[in-house]
Amino acid sequence: MIRACPSCGQRNRIPPAHLHQTGNCGKCKAELKPIDTPIDADVELFDAISKEAKVPVLIDFWAAWCGPCRVAAPEVKKVAAEMAGRAVVMKVDTEAHPQLAARYGVRGIPNFVVLRDGQLVMQQPGLVDSHQMKGWLEQAERRG
Repeated sequence: MIRACPSCGQRNRIPPAHLHQTGNCGKCKAELKPIDTPIDADVELFDAISKEAKVPVLIDFWAAWCGPCRVAAPEVKKVAAEMAGRAVVMKVDTEAHPQLAARYGVRGIPNFVVLRDGQLVMQQPGLVDSHQMKGWLEQAERRG
């Protein structure tokens, strides 16, 4: 994954296994904090993160036309910020990547999946708040 340095703008490649860690910019050596926002994932990025992440991964399956998905979006963003360094959060647009939704049997959205070490820990369709999502990730964290 490519992340821009907040200090100098340099584009830095961050391996999926290190998204939860603090690093340094390759150019100016400024601190690059753990990813704290949801990652919009395509199939390639989804597969890399879900297989290589060393922390639990929350996936939000959504679509732009879905009202409850729009309500869930700020909650998902909040979880990404609160769990930075302890979890990674991805968003998968089911319209753009239906093969990923099919892989997890997603029939209704929003639909949330938690993975740990590439394995399904839990799956929950329907709207939930950030407290519930955070609880799932904390539970998955203890399993590791």
